[in-house]
Amino acid sequence: MKSIRNCLLTVALACVLAPVSHEIAAQTDAGFPPPSGDHSLVPAGARLERLFDGGCMLTEGVAAGHDGMMYFSDITFTAFCKDPSGKYSQAGNIWKFDPKSGQTSIFRSPSGMSNGIKFDREGNMLAALGADFGGRMLIRTDMKTGKSYVLTGLFEGKPYNALNDITIDEKGRIYFTDPRYLGHEPVMADGFAAYRLDPDGKVTRVATNCGKCNGILISPDQKTMYIVSNDNGWLEFQNLKKGETTLQGPHLLQAYDVADDGSLSNRRVLIDYGKLEKPCSGPDGMIADERGNIWLASRCEYRPGIQAIDRNGKELAYISTGNELPTNVAFGRGADANLLYLTSGKSLYRIRVGVKGYQLP
Repeated sequence: MKSIRNCLLTVALACVLAPVSHEIAAQTDAGFPPPSGDHSLVPAGARLERLFDGGCMLTEGVAAGHDGMMYFSDITFTAFCKDPSGKYSQAGNIWKFDPKSGQTSIFRSPSGMSNGIKFDREGNMLAALGADFGGRMLIRTDMKTGKSYVLTGLFEGKPYNALNDITIDEKGRIYFTDPRYLGHEPVMADGFAAYRLDPDGKVTRVATNCGKCNGILISPDQKTMYIVSNDNGWLEFQNLKKGETTLQGPHLLQAYDVADDGSLSNRRVLIDYGKLEKPCSGPDGMIADERGNIWLASRCEYRPGIQAIDRNGKELAYISTGNELPTNVAFGRGADANLLYLTSGKSLYRIRVGVKGYQLP
């Protein structure tokens, strides 16, 4: 299995040597192989369109704001993403893409090393902040005033590892994952886990058996929680020396039952990527459509792209991202609720599909 470190180092060298453009890429066919599968999900002739390629290394966490803008993280790994002099590390960015003008601009920098982003029913931005000089907390930004608030930064008095992804249920409860892939900060949490933040501010650890918990998604019917395990077997890939490899942990798409009180139970594995005929790395972020299908960013090295799968893990459609390893997906809103956006490499893409995305009512 190709190591995550090797994949990222290749991209990192390109980002250090080449200047980062703040201009969007031409909105044209990205040049990837055509999608395949159910044409009611991905119509014949639909193609990925590149909208932006000005990130440093790893775009992530795309989400549709209530203002019509698409927001996404730019995780600027400090070992690789520098200022023009090459001396000082970048501090993370959140970008804002305007679908009407086609322009992309900085929304926030530094970002606290934001990763996953979601918007709640009131239109507030929720951001999961990671490590590597990041905040390691969950924050909420009032998009009307611009003020941000710390929702949780400690669990039982200990800092989180590095918050990764977020999902929100229809009762306003926020679920988030806390793995660790990089960062110099001491690891003090008890392990990798998924948590729930209730509207009254109480935080509960809801899953300790999700592996290196990464992407998280609640189903539209509110009955199932999907959690990814993407375990590269290391806490700080930037410190791996040339020739060093890691023992990979589980790469899974898992499902849990969600009780009325928000607790999770009955864990089962929908897809074990390590047990495929040709094993590969597991997925990353995911989103649901209004039919309850899951659209997930597959980082399978020999077949990266967006998989549309049913609730049992059966693939229904596939959108190739060529040799790029995608990180996250989101649907637009309103008239563009069938526009699927995705982050991959240092870019932002979109494709018009045949189904609308699920949004909080």
